[in-house]
Amino acid sequence: MLTANQELLPVTEPDLDPWPLTIATYNIHGAVGCDRKFAPERVAQVLQELNADIIALQEVPLGGSRTPNVLAVLQQATGYVAAEGAACDRPERRYGNAVLSRYPILSVRNIDLSFGSHEPRAAVDADVNCHGHLLRVVATHLGLRISERREQVRKLLQVFDTEEMPVILLGDLNEWFVWGQSLRWLVSHFQAAPAPKTFPSRYPLFPLDRIWIRPRHRLVHVEVHASPLARIASDHLPLIAHIVG
Repeated sequence: MLTANQELLPVTEPDLDPWPLTIATYNIHGAVGCDRKFAPERVAQVLQELNADIIALQEVPLGGSRTPNVLAVLQQATGYVAAEGAACDRPERRYGNAVLSRYPILSVRNIDLSFGSHEPRAAVDADVNCHGHLLRVVATHLGLRISERREQVRKLLQVFDTEEMPVILLGDLNEWFVWGQSLRWLVSHFQAAPAPKTFPSRYPLFPLDRIWIRPRHRLVHVEVHASPLARIASDHLPLIAHIVG
């Protein structure tokens, strides 16, 4: 498992065609379902239903003296490689975002998005090698306050200013105002993308979870995964997208 700020040597692979690529984002709510049961194995079953090539996860327990390592359970159950990026990183509790991938992850960075005294936030920034096609995958979970989200989006866009490969931004943005400032900034950078409703999982009313890619023409389809298991395994439904080369 790769942690933030780790890098591997480049992987040389045959120039195979991975397209269309299936990507997903899923806020797993600490592996606690709508029935209040802690059940990482249930989340793992939802991930297997998705059958995605790359999956961004939010609200992931990453281990600690008082916190189980849910990411390790999910990685073992799926067989994917994993990259983690802790937002809260204390000896007793590590918690944050993660990326699971069928393809090699070459390097991982953690972007600190904390704002004042609010709950720590971050984004895990991973370079993925899909048969020689490099993708930059950024998984995040933004804050609850408008001013907090604005500053977090500003930081993310500053990072993307130096992009040298296609960028996929996905995660729980906690933004339900269609014309909120943070969404307008993201749309201006990535262009508009479909935003199906994902929260709450039993009766979705808000499109809190989003998937963007730049260049935009590579995003061809976005849908919600609303299986009976997904409706109870977390308070969010997974969001799936297909991208092409």
